[in-house]
Amino acid sequence: MTQDWPRHDMSFLSGHRLRRTRQAEWSRAMVRETSLAPSDLIWPLFVIEGDNEKTAIRTMPGVERLSVDLLVEAARAAREAGIPALALFPNTPDHLRSDNAAEAYNPDNLMCRALRAIKDAVPDIGLIADVALDEYSSDGQDGLVRDGEILNDETVAVMVKSALAQARAGADIIAPSDMMDGRVAAIRAALDENGFEHVQIMAYSAKYASCFYGPFREAVGSGSRLKGDKRTYQMDFANSDEALREIEQDIAEGADSIMVKPGLPYLDVVRRARDAFNIPIYAYQVSGEYAMIEMAGAAGAIDRDAAVLESLWAFKRAGANGILTYFALEMARRLGR
Repeated sequence: MTQDWPRHDMSFLSGHRLRRTRQAEWSRAMVRETSLAPSDLIWPLFVIEGDNEKTAIRTMPGVERLSVDLLVEAARAAREAGIPALALFPNTPDHLRSDNAAEAYNPDNLMCRALRAIKDAVPDIGLIADVALDEYSSDGQDGLVRDGEILNDETVAVMVKSALAQARAGADIIAPSDMMDGRVAAIRAALDENGFEHVQIMAYSAKYASCFYGPFREAVGSGSRLKGDKRTYQMDFANSDEALREIEQDIAEGADSIMVKPGLPYLDVVRRARDAFNIPIYAYQVSGEYAMIEMAGAAGAIDRDAAVLESLWAFKRAGANGILTYFALEMARRLGR
């Protein structure tokens, strides 16, 4: 017996069949609203002491800490793949960490040596230098601590000295990631007064107190020594209006670009920032996001390669100009093909 399915009047669709443009890849490409290219990607890299040294990061499968000589090789590979810039993060040896984080402004510290080496060997790739004290402090906090309190202005003073050391070493962009109040204005003033008017500031303006940073803290060696938490200076993840206030303040203080961190859980903040401000906006696909995709893919729960691509496109669709991602080299090569 033939089933007589109910028939409905579909005449209203006669002129508006949106599937028409989806029927072939060439047509989908023609109407695609956003684009993703190697130039949209920034590659975060972790630096360690030694020569020809690399160490695995347990919670970030496929990511390694690299000594300065291997970092130079990575920079050459990034340039060849079309990646415009690298973001550097040092794993400072334990004996150089202290409660006053003085190693942060040592002109011969690990970060500065890495900046000089890459700039000498690969001068046409941009170098983004992280400025915060957690990579140099003995307690894992981004700021100086006194009696359990994070000191704002005292921290900013140290960060200014750190930023100047990095600029002298060849940093093209200073990226304060600490969330202290007033640090963008202080760094901008110091850079200008010391002849570094050309050096940009990429402010971590909306950096949330997030559980997704765990693997990163292992990578830079701050997680095991962290005392307390960072909720008095990093943002409450319940808030988005506050993020716009932070961004507005950093722009007023002289930021050339701003960042939202983490990435995928905060795409609403990226979108609100894009709608509100005419400034380059970057999103950081952080270590926890990377680890989830890698581990879910290894477990067979998702198609790993498809998930990487879809996640990066989500950042562009939300309005990000660029993405800091540990998938950068792989994806730049794939997109280049």
